[in-house]
Amino acid sequence: MQIVLVSGLSGSGKSIAIAVLEDIGYYCVDNLPLAMLMPLVAHLKHEGHGRIAIAIDARSSASFAQLPEIADTLRAQGADLRVVFLEAKTLSLVKRFSETRRRHPLSSDRVSLQEAIQLEREMLAEIAPLAHRIDTSDLSPSALRLWIKDMIGQDRSRITLLFESFGFKHGIPLDADLVFDVRCLPNPHYVAELRPLTGCDQAVVQYLEASPDAMALLTDIRGFVENWLPCFIRDHRAYLTVAIGCTGGQHRSVYFAETLATAFREREQVLVRHRELS
Repeated sequence: MQIVLVSGLSGSGKSIAIAVLEDIGYYCVDNLPLAMLMPLVAHLKHEGHGRIAIAIDARSSASFAQLPEIADTLRAQGADLRVVFLEAKTLSLVKRFSETRRRHPLSSDRVSLQEAIQLEREMLAEIAPLAHRIDTSDLSPSALRLWIKDMIGQDRSRITLLFESFGFKHGIPLDADLVFDVRCLPNPHYVAELRPLTGCDQAVVQYLEASPDAMALLTDIRGFVENWLPCFIRDHRAYLTVAIGCTGGQHRSVYFAETLATAFREREQVLVRHRELS
């Protein structure tokens, strides 16, 4: 049985994630109390359902301490269990609630929206370390749908290396495990014919590969990931997100993410995300 637990902050995209999973054939249950998880799984397994997705929100916080034990039990029973945690920066969440006129489930006359978001972040703090985290702050709904599909398609028995490009001017991704800064390298943005292109375009590739500093930094980052990847594997990590940032997230970081992904793809499961190009 394949089981996906979806949790995260209100407004971070849990409804989108559940809708995607339902579209690709999962039996989905929204806002299930964690105490009901094991009986529900047993019932659905008896009914012949092989793939289920369950959304868990902050209202189950009293039982979050049971999640590691529940996860171990499900895996011991042979389930392919994945936990996805969606998060976003506070300003992004405030904007989303303002645009949709939705009320945050923890807000009240005595608790402001920002206070409710921080309270929920603290309540869910126990789940985030157990999950594959996705920062949706700067993601469009369509990009999030693609990321969820990519994640579900990976072999859970092997670690997945995720190389993510981003722009520092938009903030560091919340879901990054390792962060590398390539802003010290020559910037194609200041070359008129390269400015509208991205790090995926051959002209930008040639420009960066002509820089000895860029090639030296690429070698260093690749060596660092190669040297320390076995430690993350021994720690039973399902995902390792390597974030590479430049100023705008369009040229240098994109080239580095693509090149590193190509270098590791022959040996590991690899995904690539370009946050600012999504």
